[in-house]
Amino acid sequence: MSGKTPQAAGLPVFALVDCNSFYASCERVFRPDLASTPIVVLSNNDSCVIARSYDAKPYVKMGAPYFQIKDTLRRYGIVPFSSNYSLYGQLSERVMTLIESMVCDSETYSIDEKFCTLTGMPGNLTEFGREIRAKVLKHTGIPVGVGIAHTKTLAKLANYTAKRFQAQTGGVVNLCDAFKRDWVLRNTAVEEVWGIGRRMTAHMHALGIHSAMDLAKADPVLLGRKFSVVLEKTVRELAGTSCLALEDAAPAKQEICCSRMFGKRLDNAPQIKEAVATYAQRASEKLRAQHSLCKKIRVSIRTGMFNPDEAKYVNGVLVELPYPTNDVRLITRAATEAVDRLYRPGFRYSKAEVLLMDLRQPGEFTDDLFAQTQPVTADRVMTVLDQINARWGRGTLRAACVPANPEWAMRRELMSQSYTTRLDQLWKVKAN
Repeated sequence: MSGKTPQAAGLPVFALVDCNSFYASCERVFRPDLASTPIVVLSNNDSCVIARSYDAKPYVKMGAPYFQIKDTLRRYGIVPFSSNYSLYGQLSERVMTLIESMVCDSETYSIDEKFCTLTGMPGNLTEFGREIRAKVLKHTGIPVGVGIAHTKTLAKLANYTAKRFQAQTGGVVNLCDAFKRDWVLRNTAVEEVWGIGRRMTAHMHALGIHSAMDLAKADPVLLGRKFSVVLEKTVRELAGTSCLALEDAAPAKQEICCSRMFGKRLDNAPQIKEAVATYAQRASEKLRAQHSLCKKIRVSIRTGMFNPDEAKYVNGVLVELPYPTNDVRLITRAATEAVDRLYRPGFRYSKAEVLLMDLRQPGEFTDDLFAQTQPVTADRVMTVLDQINARWGRGTLRAACVPANPEWAMRRELMSQSYTTRLDQLWKVKAN
């Protein structure tokens, strides 16, 4: 699946660059000794598998509970890691910045995926895809796959094929050629198409649609009426008609949630308040990052729900703020005061959640003339707070009720070093 493919005049060309087993690949960047060792990455509190290197996939299922697979990991020499989100975020930024420097326009789709436009680019696009792949690997240590096609959905399918047939494709597949596109469509199950989930797969099978080619040949209008306009666009895109353009920026979220399991069960209100204050701080950071204001907060706490020997309790409360705000001080105070309304003694709590609701951009709230608004001084304080934390690290400035190293923090006993964010954990190279 290589070689020169001529561009059809007037048709757009998209590329999807997707990092291979991203979390596991990040762990290998600063551990070259693990280059040939299978790796799994665990979720919060080291509870279950959320990422696997390619060589670990035959032995460990996604979502497998860690406590159940410890013997399997030892048997096959698989190394587990706790989630190191600061490392993954830093390496993702490096990868995305490097890709952006090589193309005219792009869209960051997720932490490990970026769509690019190659429309009008001269030369061999397959070779350009290999150039992207080689440059990213050289400068970041992260392996990527590249899929190229006339639509975003086909580019996603091309990327899947590049990984599926890594040895034959070299990690790059160009489906601008109709013959190659049809081969991939015929040899790809419909459930592998972007946006076709488990429930939709069942509907497709009931209609006799089993491959991506079957879906590409289906009537888009009929499927759109029966299911959704999203599916109609998917069908058209598989057939080669571009319906999805690059997004200049991700739309602002309508709700922002910060929720974590505690590292241990909590049975006292002060520690739960600390956790809620910490989550409120993180949620307000996300709120200000998208330049939004919040009018309502929902705070909830719950016990573990699966241990038959533990008493169970779950409750939440909705708090109306006095005015639309992004001020972490007001949000934190409202969230922690809500804990007093929720907390019940005699239970061992396992999780808390802070949900920011009724989000708007400044100027979109239509209150009466005399309604209270956020003071200008609060805007200035939040700007300075974010600038300091951006320069010196998250949590450098924080509410007094937010501890630096809480006892209840999630367990990450297998976490790698913070090679990119902490001076005391920089990579050390010893000369012989």
